[in-house]
Amino acid sequence: MPSVPQPQPPQDLPDAALSTGAVARRLGVSPTTLRSWERRYAIGPAHREDGRHRRWTPQDIARLELMCRLTAQGVPPAEAARAVRDEATATRADARAARPGPGGPASLPLGEVRPQCRGLARAAVRLDAPAVEDLLDAALAEDGLVTAWEEIIAPTLHAVGRKWATAGEPYVEVEHLLSWHVSSALRRLRPARVPPYPAVPPVLLACAPGEQHSLPIEALAAALGERGLPVRMFGADLPADALRAAVRRTGPRAVVLWSQSRSTADFALARSAAGIEWGLRGARGHSTVLLAGPGWGAGTSAPRIERLFGLRSGLEVIAASAAGPPPPVTGAGRAGPAAYGS
Repeated sequence: MPSVPQPQPPQDLPDAALSTGAVARRLGVSPTTLRSWERRYAIGPAHREDGRHRRWTPQDIARLELMCRLTAQGVPPAEAARAVRDEATATRADARAARPGPGGPASLPLGEVRPQCRGLARAAVRLDAPAVEDLLDAALAEDGLVTAWEEIIAPTLHAVGRKWATAGEPYVEVEHLLSWHVSSALRRLRPARVPPYPAVPPVLLACAPGEQHSLPIEALAAALGERGLPVRMFGADLPADALRAAVRRTGPRAVVLWSQSRSTADFALARSAAGIEWGLRGARGHSTVLLAGPGWGAGTSAPRIERLFGLRSGLEVIAASAAGPPPPVTGAGRAGPAAYGS
């Protein structure tokens, strides 16, 4: 009796590809959640069988596992999905960069990005400072600060960092030139007019002690300025005692502490800053400490300490905090700068 031919899987579909139900059981989430992530955030399978049945490959499942880890750590789903897509793009770009191609050894592994991003990267690699300055100003003017940062500036900075990690010392000058011009472009942005201090308590921005990477909080400072929120920027590597003194003297609504690496993420300092009381005796206030940057990991459960994830969502968190209860008030009126102390 002749054997009956068995249906063969598509040639481009791995044998290990799983159905949505199987993947949901493996990850401990509902199939509805997986479909929602695919519909809302484009975190979906690369393959579909006839009849639109989803089939998830190991690469697809790896992306879902990262999405699950990030959301479990408290990252908003939209920000988590963006991180997952960026990771996938970087992986594909690194794979392409490992093969000979028309870009040559001096090109940056950008992956699927906007044309403005590629233009900025090419100018940076050429060390063409005037072109870098013009492209940054144009991106900020045309797209706005937040979109320009997320879709043009940050991807280029990340690509330079990845190239430095693989190519070594020759790309240090590219990163320094690009970083300098990004910082300069951010400072050229004119902030909105803000009420005179202390009508609105400021937001204090600083890098943790030993942390030299300040560009992300420079972008945050510029974005807050556009919204008319007063900022006290202390930049890179602020000593712990100086941070505590600044909190006591300014009475900020929020303190944003940036850490790029785990070696500079000082949770003891964050808890100390969150515990500082400021204002007049009998009408003391506290600041909310917002931990920003990848160095903090999953965060901490200490009182008045929260995590920020991404410029756009972090900006909303800070704006909501600034719209909270007013600072301490005495019978004669709101406490002035001279009244803040330890």
